[in-house]
Amino acid sequence: MTRTQELLDREAKGSFDFFWKEVNSDPSSKGYGLIRDHSGKGGEHVASIASNGFGLSAIPIGIERGWITLEEGKERTLGTLKTFFYNVEHRDGFFYHFLNMETAQKNEGFYDCPSIIDTAILLNGAITAREYFGGEIAELADQIYDRVNWQVYVNEEANQFYMGIDDDGKGFGAWDMYAEQLMLYFLAVGSRTYPVSPEIYNGFRRFEGTYGDYTFYPSPGGQLFTHQYSHAWFDFSSWIDPDGIDWFENSVKATLVNRQYCIDQQEAFKTYSSESWGLTACDGPTGYTLAGAPPYYPTVTVQNDGTVAPSGPAGSIVFAKKEVVESLAYFDSIEELWGDYGLIDSYNLEKDMPWYSDKVIGINKGVTLLMLENDHSEQIWKLYHQNERIQLAIKKLGFQQKGDGGTSE
Repeated sequence: MTRTQELLDREAKGSFDFFWKEVNSDPSSKGYGLIRDHSGKGGEHVASIASNGFGLSAIPIGIERGWITLEEGKERTLGTLKTFFYNVEHRDGFFYHFLNMETAQKNEGFYDCPSIIDTAILLNGAITAREYFGGEIAELADQIYDRVNWQVYVNEEANQFYMGIDDDGKGFGAWDMYAEQLMLYFLAVGSRTYPVSPEIYNGFRRFEGTYGDYTFYPSPGGQLFTHQYSHAWFDFSSWIDPDGIDWFENSVKATLVNRQYCIDQQEAFKTYSSESWGLTACDGPTGYTLAGAPPYYPTVTVQNDGTVAPSGPAGSIVFAKKEVVESLAYFDSIEELWGDYGLIDSYNLEKDMPWYSDKVIGINKGVTLLMLENDHSEQIWKLYHQNERIQLAIKKLGFQQKGDGGTSE
């Protein structure tokens, strides 16, 4: 085994361990299978439904890699899906961002509403589990999916999804731009109980921006996770959208721009370099931060402070493997970047005393693990594309396979 493969496997195993260990493992608890939002101090009883989406997808990886047995993975998956179907608080099938790990009710310490994007991430995990295990797990996954009423989250006048719905049933916010939400269109259009018109895919703005030699469709603040999440399950490398947009190549450009911006800003931020890059949502010296690279939307202001997240490069390995491996080799040389679950969430070298995060965040570990596995075996991509509803959504949305009449911009 090469040194590079050892490094990739080390980070994959560490990421997997977060989802396997930072969990309610008491089968008698109403919250059995719920996974923490993050490790470390604080929020010991707070689960994230997005963490669970990544965690459900992590289990087949763990089985195939020999980290857990088939029976262990099946038991955890079945129990988790039972928790979500029978115990977890929801509205119209949509789950709240954060849950109490013991009661499975929404976390009262955080003002919350049912989240369409976090529910979608949870469903992606359920679909992955469905295709891997079949049987009772598949039945439960279908029941959870079928319960989601996508239609209540549609702003018909704007032809867009709301971001949330308040306690009075009024929608607010809008998925009116390109970001991490591509998964929503496949899940909602492919639903067999509450399908949404494929026309909704045309409702979000395609803002084209340029940085250096790259012209592409950026997200408003340029955070890398927006170019990663949907790609962790859907293999856009094989597909072109009805307008000829190649979303995979778009993420390639966004990744290379993120790195180039850090190279260009080396004099302003000593943390940044050709190997130390990865601007995305992460932990920061003063709390949660949204670091990002240009081009930004005209109405968006991003305040970068030098914080770098290893999940930025690691979750982009399918887009720019050479550059990502170089970055991971750099991370490997810094002992402080490693903890119980592989690479820590983030670091910042701007002050005289370097800052290193004391935690990992589930969604950052999740996109790292899934992308490392897709690069290794394409396992998650293959499982997701087996699903008949995803296949139906592809047809209804008019996506074409590359080399089958589809031409990219």
